Amino acid sequence: MATRKLRAFKRWMKQRGIECSDALDLVLTPRYGSSSSFSVSVRAVSDLHEGDVVARIPKDSCLTIKTSRACHVIEEARLDGALGLAVAIMYERSLGPESSWFDYLQLLPISEPIPFLWSNQEIDTLLAGTELHKAVKEDKGIIYEDWKECVQPLLVSASSELKSEYFGIEQYFAAKSLISSRSFEIDDYHGFGMVPLADLFNHKTGAEDVHFTSLSSHDESNHDVDGGHGNDDGEEMVEDKSAAEGFLEGNGSFCQSDLECSSSSEEDTTILLMIMVKDVKAGYEVFNTYGSSGNAGLLHRCGFTEAHNPYDIVNLDLELVLKWSYSLFSCRHSRRRLSLWRKLEYSGCVSQNSEYFEISFAGEPQLELSVLLYIMLLPEESYQELDLVVSSEGDHDISQSGSSSRKIDVAFPKISEMNKNLLLTRSVCGALLSLADIRESLYGSNTLEDDIEALNKCCHIKEPKLYYSLMLRVCERRILEKFRSFASCNVHRTAAKQAMQRRKVKRSII
Repeated sequence: MATRKLRAFKRWMKQRGIECSDALDLVLTPRYGSSSSFSVSVRAVSDLHEGDVVARIPKDSCLTIKTSRACHVIEEARLDGALGLAVAIMYERSLGPESSWFDYLQLLPISEPIPFLWSNQEIDTLLAGTELHKAVKEDKGIIYEDWKECVQPLLVSASSELKSEYFGIEQYFAAKSLISSRSFEIDDYHGFGMVPLADLFNHKTGAEDVHFTSLSSHDESNHDVDGGHGNDDGEEMVEDKSAAEGFLEGNGSFCQSDLECSSSSEEDTTILLMIMVKDVKAGYEVFNTYGSSGNAGLLHRCGFTEAHNPYDIVNLDLELVLKWSYSLFSCRHSRRRLSLWRKLEYSGCVSQNSEYFEISFAGEPQLELSVLLYIMLLPEESYQELDLVVSSEGDHDISQSGSSSRKIDVAFPKISEMNKNLLLTRSVCGALLSLADIRESLYGSNTLEDDIEALNKCCHIKEPKLYYSLMLRVCERRILEKFRSFASCNVHRTAAKQAMQRRKVKRSII
């Protein structure tokens, strides 16, 4: 069955003008140990070289709001973005074999196993303590409200066209999962869309082999295409027009006569190209990249994680910092110190109405967190002096200075050249260690060693949800270990400096 679907998809690609290099092979692999569910990967049949154009995809072959037969329904309802595309996918699926994308949609899974499709019990059990726990539960609520407010009314207003069984909440969640993990932002006209063939390349963080880009044949300008499988680093992958022009002139992997016909008949259209950005030997898989995303982002958007992902971070909510402060100081003390920090125009990162600080992959805290802790721990007299300085400087509109270095100089006159180490006093480092413990406690009673043991016993094919959630937990907790080491090392460094200073004073007295 799966092999027949793949053959039908290849025939469909030819009918829609999608050209795939003979040097690429589409390979079926079982999904999650099932004998009836498969995924597709792309491998090199022969050696591929940087600059090779391996695919040409006309934009009208992509499933978008504009190309879907539901375009009028979607636009009349004033739906756009991912919401409108989800309606387009559901509508095309409702058409069955009559859909222009039937053979493409048949090759895709009904849904991808991303966390907002998990049950509430699975989310609470598997994601507890991780970066995703709160975000996924919020996502589920938002997606449901979108369906209720925007999709459900379509069944009444367009009842003669829409088959209700294809537009239920489960179908909407399924379509949203495909968009989250597979869609690309094509251009201003099409917006987000499903791009056949391009969405079959698997992801590898920071190690893409092929890049997805667009070429307008009438102006021969190259543009990166962003999206679920696109590069979001903002780098221009096509440094000159030679590869694209060579493709239009004819490529050994394609039929020359077909290229001449298509380039002459589509003179004013835009095509999408897939171009190799590094060499790949025959027999190896060819990877795209979904961007520079940590494991929380990958699991959230695509349903998987990677070991040793260099873009991993751990977030530490401002609420946890205040919880720590309330355990040591009065509410009044904590609020006043937080207010001074904000006067200095500091803030954490903000997402979904939550403010937090990032702990890097190397375990280093965000500068703004160190500044806040420094202020929280200042002796009252020093705090009063600092508050007075900031208030008087504020009268001269220092807020217009803008740069972090200026804010540091104003707040802490003794700190020059943004010397972060001066913020890492013994008490600040102690606070960082306490915060690491508070953050760690969110994972529950299991230790990091328990999670590592469970991960080693788990199979990503048979138990993907458990495996990838454990991978996320382990990666986050290892960052917290580095965070502790960072704080501990600075405690010892500070103690050594103080001891050295005491010895100098003692010698001077003698």
